Amino acid sequence: MPQIGPMELIIILAILLLLFGAKKLPELARSIGTSAGELKKGMNDTTGSKDKSANADVDNKQG
Repeated sequence: MPQIGPMELIIILAILLLLFGAKKLPELARSIGTSAGELKKGMNDTTGSKDKSANADVDNKQG
């Protein structure tokens, strides 16, 4: 998978600036960050619940 270099990142940011304007960029970045945080939290919750149920199954078999 190709990596994004500094020049590509500058081009992407310039396009975003042209599309959304300087006033909307902080709001857009904030909403993307919030969404990413919620996604990460949801993934951790799902993984944690699978681990807990797997541990409960092992405990039930031993008991």
